[in-house]
Amino acid sequence: MTRSLLLKPLCLAICLALTACASIGPRYDTPPVVDTPVAFKQGQGEWVRAAPADTLERGPWWQLFNDPVLSDLAARVEVSNQNVAAAAAAYAQARALVAQQRATLFPVVGLDASANRSGTRGGGTTTTTTSTGATVVTGSGGGSTRSSYQFDIGASWEPDVWGRLSRSVAGARAGEQASLADLAAARLAAQGEVAANYFGLREADAQRHLLSQTVAGYERVLQITNNRYNAGIAARTDVLQAQTQLANARADLLTVERQRAQLEHAIAVLVGQAPASFSLKAEPNWPITVPDVPLSVPSTLLQRRPDIASAERRVAQANEEIGIAQSAWFPSLRLSGSLGAGAASIGDLFSASSLVWALGASVAQTIFNAGATGAQVDAARAGFEEAVARYRQTVLTAFQNVEDQLAGVRVLSQQVTLREEASRAADLVEQQVLNRYQAGQVGFTEVVNAQATAQNARRALVQLQSDRQAAAVALIQSLGGGWTGLETTAGR
Repeated sequence: MTRSLLLKPLCLAICLALTACASIGPRYDTPPVVDTPVAFKQGQGEWVRAAPADTLERGPWWQLFNDPVLSDLAARVEVSNQNVAAAAAAYAQARALVAQQRATLFPVVGLDASANRSGTRGGGTTTTTTSTGATVVTGSGGGSTRSSYQFDIGASWEPDVWGRLSRSVAGARAGEQASLADLAAARLAAQGEVAANYFGLREADAQRHLLSQTVAGYERVLQITNNRYNAGIAARTDVLQAQTQLANARADLLTVERQRAQLEHAIAVLVGQAPASFSLKAEPNWPITVPDVPLSVPSTLLQRRPDIASAERRVAQANEEIGIAQSAWFPSLRLSGSLGAGAASIGDLFSASSLVWALGASVAQTIFNAGATGAQVDAARAGFEEAVARYRQTVLTAFQNVEDQLAGVRVLSQQVTLREEASRAADLVEQQVLNRYQAGQVGFTEVVNAQATAQNARRALVQLQSDRQAAAVALIQSLGGGWTGLETTAGR
C-alpha cells in the first residue's frame, strides 16, 4: 500500500512531463527576407528555374576547360589540401556535437558495484554473524575480518518540458549543416584558386615563349644595326638603342620566369605538396579554352552558393539560442530512480531481503538572479539579428560578385577580337618599318617604337585570353560551382 502511494505521484509527474512539453521561443521556418532581383543586370534573356539548392550536385566544373592537367590538380585538392582537411575535421566535430546534444534527450543510467574486506591481526578465531548480516571472524587476541559487497544501479532523466533540449539539438544540427557548407566553400575556394594559378602559369608559359621570340628578334636587329654601324651607314646611337631594347626584353623574360616559379609553388601547396617535389611541364603552345556562359543565368543559382547556405544555417542556429535562453524562465524537472543491495556475501547480494529501491522527482526554479536570464535572452536576440545581417550581406555580396563577373566575361569576350586585330596590325607595321630601316628610309627610333608596340600588342592578347579564363573561374565560384546540374527553361 505504501509503495503504491509513492508511485502514484511519480507516475503523475512523468505523465505531466510527457504531455505538457512545449517549445519556448520563436519558430524558424524560412530564411530572412532579402530584397533580391529576379535576374542579373548583366544577364540576358528570360528564364524560369527548376529547383536549385546548395546540396545539388554541381559536378566537376573544371572539366568545362577541357584540360586534363587542371582536372588532375583539382581532384587532388579534394584529398590533399590542408584547408579542406581542416574544414572536414570541423564538420566531423559538428556531427559529433549533434550526437552529444541528442543524447541529452534520453535517460542516463549508471552502475556502481564494490567489494571490501577488512580486518585486524590476532590469535585464535571465532565466527559470528552480526545483525546487519556481515560475517565477522574474531581472533582470541582481538583480531577480526569483515567482508561486504554492494551494488547500485540508478537512472536520471530530465524531460524536455519546455523544448530546451530539443532546441539544443536543432541548433547543433544547424551548426552541422553550416559546417558542411563551410567544407564545400573551402573546397570550392581551393579548387578555384588552383584553377586561377594554373591559368596564370600557362599565361606565363605563353609570355615566356613570346619574350623568347622577341629576344631572338632583337638580337637579329642588333646584329643588323652593328653591321650598318660598321659600314658607316648607321649612327652609334642606333646600336645603343638596340642594346637597350634587347637588355630590357631579357629582363622582362626573367621577370616572367620568376612569376611562373611562384605560381608553380602556390599550386604545389594547394594540392598538398612541398614545392621542391612538384613541377609542371612548360607548354608554350597551350590551347586556350573558355567555356561558353549561358545567355540566361538565373539569380536563383545563388541558392547553391555554400557561403550563403552556411550563413542561413547560422541564422537558424541563432534562432534556437533564443528559445534555449528563454527556457531558463521556467522550472526544470528531473526524474530519478535507483535499485541497490548490500550483503556480506555474494550469494546474499541478490536476495529479495537485501534489495533497496528509490524513486524521486525534483523541480528547480530560479527565483532571483538580478536579471541574468533576461540579459541572456537579449544577448541571444542580438546574436540572431547579427546572424540575419550577415546573411543578408552575404547574399548582396554574392549578387555583386556575379554581376561583376558577368560584366567581365561579356566585355573580355568583345575585347578579344579587337586585341587580335591590333596585334596583327602591329606585326605588319613592325615588319614594314624594319624593312624601311634596312633600306635607309627611316631612323632606328621608328623601329624601336614599332617593335615595342608589336610586343605590347602580342602580350596584351595573351593576357586578355588568360583574363577570360580567370573571369570564367570567378563566375563559376560566384555561382556556387557553375551552372551545370540545373535545367533552366527560357521564358516566352
